[in-house]
Amino acid sequence: MTKLQSQGVHHITIMGADRQTSIDFWEGVLGMPFVFEQPNLDNPDEGHLYFDPGDGRLITIFTNESRAVDPARTPTNAGCVHHIAFAVSQSMYSQLADRLDAKGIEHSGEKDRGFMNSIYFKDPLGLLIELASYRFEPPLGATHTDVLFEAHQIRTKAGDASIRDKHLAEAIEVLSRRRHRTLSDS
Repeated sequence: MTKLQSQGVHHITIMGADRQTSIDFWEGVLGMPFVFEQPNLDNPDEGHLYFDPGDGRLITIFTNESRAVDPARTPTNAGCVHHIAFAVSQSMYSQLADRLDAKGIEHSGEKDRGFMNSIYFKDPLGLLIELASYRFEPPLGATHTDVLFEAHQIRTKAGDASIRDKHLAEAIEVLSRRRHRTLSDS
């Protein structure tokens, strides 16, 4: 049987509370432009808000004015979403804690993930949000996933527990050698 082939995330839809709470968080806190809205075509009692997370794809929110805001942590049972991560630049990452503090939003503080830096906080409905920044740029013609795949191979061969800077640097070198041919021996 032939596998289905994904070409990336098309959109993610989240169950929201009221319209304004969604706009205040997704655009007001995360800076995602509110690009359009329409009724939820499967449930006429709900609105459907569309936000651009920065890559031209979509985050959509189903809203209903009768749903109350509940900041309790969303379920993390099997089959539930644990968190959603959004990419930020290193320059933005360096300001995240201060900006969240200025808005009175509790957060995890900075987390070193080896190949990226992260900070976590909850949206008004208890969904855990991660803002993450890769600590490397892939070489021309490669993706972050390409680098991480190579770094994983290097890490496991070395017997190391997690991907670190040394694995990333070697992975980038491997990918660069594949792309950039040379006639010299050195």
